[in-house]
Amino acid sequence: MKIVVILFIVLIIASMASALFFMVKDKGASTRTVRALTWRVVFSIALFAMLMLGFHFGILPNKV
Repeated sequence: MKIVVILFIVLIIASMASALFFMVKDKGASTRTVRALTWRVVFSIALFAMLMLGFHFGILPNKV
């Protein structure tokens, strides 16, 4: 499960980096920045949902 979480974090960071690159390169002339940030939101929501389901079903331990 740790590998999946790390993979999603890497995907989120890569999406943010690509959005920054498109924002600088295109100077707001295209929708590639918005598309990259949309993917970041999708990855973040998916990661949050997977963590919540993992805690709910007992896959992830509830440590304090």
